Amino acid sequence: MDHIVPANIMSISLQFSGGGGTPVLRRARPSVTRWLTLATGLALLGGTGAAVFGSETNPAPAWISQPLSLAESVNLALRQNVSILRGKSDLEAAYGVVIQTRAVALPSLKATGSYQATTLTEGFPFPGAPSPQDQNWSANIQIVQTIYDGGKISATWRSAKLTKQQAILQYETVVADALLQVRLAYYDVLLAADQIEVNEASVKLLNRQLEDQKSRFDAGMVPRFNVLQAEVALSNERPKLIQARNAFRVAKNNLVNLLGFQLPAQVLEDIPLQLTDHLDANPYKIELPVAVAKGFENRSELAAARKTASLRQESLTSARASRQPLVQLVGGYGARNSYYNNDLSREVHGFSGGAQVSWNIFDGFLRDGQIAQAKAQYDGAKVDVDNQARNIELEVRTQYSNFIEAGEILESQKKVQEEADEALRLAIARNEAGTGTQLDVLSAQTALTQARSTQVQALHDYDAARAKLERAMGVNTWGQSPAAAAPAK
Repeated sequence: MDHIVPANIMSISLQFSGGGGTPVLRRARPSVTRWLTLATGLALLGGTGAAVFGSETNPAPAWISQPLSLAESVNLALRQNVSILRGKSDLEAAYGVVIQTRAVALPSLKATGSYQATTLTEGFPFPGAPSPQDQNWSANIQIVQTIYDGGKISATWRSAKLTKQQAILQYETVVADALLQVRLAYYDVLLAADQIEVNEASVKLLNRQLEDQKSRFDAGMVPRFNVLQAEVALSNERPKLIQARNAFRVAKNNLVNLLGFQLPAQVLEDIPLQLTDHLDANPYKIELPVAVAKGFENRSELAAARKTASLRQESLTSARASRQPLVQLVGGYGARNSYYNNDLSREVHGFSGGAQVSWNIFDGFLRDGQIAQAKAQYDGAKVDVDNQARNIELEVRTQYSNFIEAGEILESQKKVQEEADEALRLAIARNEAGTGTQLDVLSAQTALTQARSTQVQALHDYDAARAKLERAMGVNTWGQSPAAAAPAK
């Protein structure tokens, strides 16, 4: 199967791992030195945003009739999901913040010019003095470079680097969350489709039972009570089929929305979406300590929180640097009209250079307040890092427990459907032989339907629990294979 590779800020491809339907995303994480190239590519892509990323101009008539796998759904979401598109915009905005942060450490170049004409003139009070100037002009260009500011420049450069890394990590979080929602929505559609099959089979079975009881009643073999009992059982089952069909329609609409498609007006409530994958139960073995360690290692939220703490530390450094003097080198070139000649074309021009020092000795304790604020924010950021780590561990433990539960339920249902099928066959045979009752048959039919429904739900819960566990560990979101998360044998 050919895979769709999105035109993305990251290099992304998607493959399948093993024989199941679990997608594995492959990512090449960009280095910090490639940031400018990435941002330029985003800016260029922004000019064709409607064609590449925008869902507003994508009516999506073609995909409605085409089979859609889970891998293709994930790749479509990478290109069109609204949350991911918003994350790209936030990433570009963060790059603008980086430029602003760096600007403090770079030299500034400023050009000025002025022209003035006035009638408020007064000549010199002695004979032969030149007539007073009534027009003046000047033009200057000046460059200023800070060479010492108590460490603020180096803190600024470090802050710019940290801001870039933090923005990428936050973008990874957005993508991971969006892709998890797509996976879960895909599984929901598969569950709803399977539940329709289960309920349709149950309705057909009860309908055959009703027809059989009518034939027996017409032949005088059973009382009318048996017919009424079969009719009630059939009527009670039909609402479940109606609900399953509605759940199928809602699940498809939710998936389409997460994929970023805009439905054309001619598509009604039942989207003719065709999914090619199915719910499976591929074995997935991992120990809890390994899962927790993976969460600490891979979760972008924790890494982003650490970057935030580092940024707060640099802010504290900058605040403390404000106590130190500011030393700057100044150089420039200027020109002006002569002060001793009324001819404006007579000019004086030349270079200038020097140094300037400023030191804010007392500012009403403003710096002390800024330092206290920066220190408190830094301490709070360190607390946030510890809290984020605890939350990640709690999430991993919770999802691990849910995954174990889903696996145990699935294991318990392996033979239930076979046993329910056999029980129904025996109940029908006993009823036909006169040793059983119709109530036994209806009870066996109900048990079979429940067994089939529980089996389908267990498959769905297993796949969903695995997806959530992988998200909690930070694997199989951007690119790590599930096999890589398993402990080595």
